[in-house]
Amino acid sequence: MTKKTTPTRIDQPIVGWSVFRQAPANEVADVDPLSLRIDRREDGSWESVTTKITLTSASGTKTIYFVIGFGVVCGRQQGRPLCIERPLEFFVPAGQTAAEHQWVSATMRTLSLAARGGFLVKALADLRKVSWDRGPVWYGRSRAGKGMVHDSEVAAIAWAIQQELTKRGFLDERGNERPLAVLAEHYARTRQYRDALPLDNPHVGPEPGADTDDAQPAPLPVVDRCPDAGCRGEMVMKDGCPTCLDCGYSKCG
Repeated sequence: MTKKTTPTRIDQPIVGWSVFRQAPANEVADVDPLSLRIDRREDGSWESVTTKITLTSASGTKTIYFVIGFGVVCGRQQGRPLCIERPLEFFVPAGQTAAEHQWVSATMRTLSLAARGGFLVKALADLRKVSWDRGPVWYGRSRAGKGMVHDSEVAAIAWAIQQELTKRGFLDERGNERPLAVLAEHYARTRQYRDALPLDNPHVGPEPGADTDDAQPAPLPVVDRCPDAGCRGEMVMKDGCPTCLDCGYSKCG
């Protein structure tokens, strides 16, 4: 028996249409780990990096420390599970007693909310546009070797954070997020290397009764190619940073 439906009156012109397809009951929806909202920090330890920057302006120089915390966020793409390392926490260590400490701390809290909400890139781009009435601020150098001039201290701090996230492999040179597949592959390689270290995994070690006198160290896994056009050597993880075996270039400076 055919089910009767009530016709719907359309008072506006139709400009497009599509066929509604109901998803199968056993199909699992994709979850983007880049935009997945994180309500709070999970228990346990996180990877982090502490950065010291010295800003120069007409009023003198100022040193600021800030910390970026990285958490592992997992999702699903085209039905396949994957995980990435994503910056989720920003803060300044206690003890910086300058009068402007409170606004620096407030800015970091705002960035933490933006990072957990999945719109960190836009928040950093907006901070780069902040200006003040105390003249330019000098910090850092461009890839061409020229000194960077910023419109405010906030803009300089935002640029410094972008540089750290680029070194970490989360952002590209233009300050945009790298593709999800690239981030997932990078995290998988990094995790594989960390799991092989006795420092990260105390259960990793020589087999019982094995002769360790003639044992050769296992080769470090290659994580990338050197960006130097004149080198293009293999890069491995050393002290947590991708480092070129040929020229010694390191993404951490």
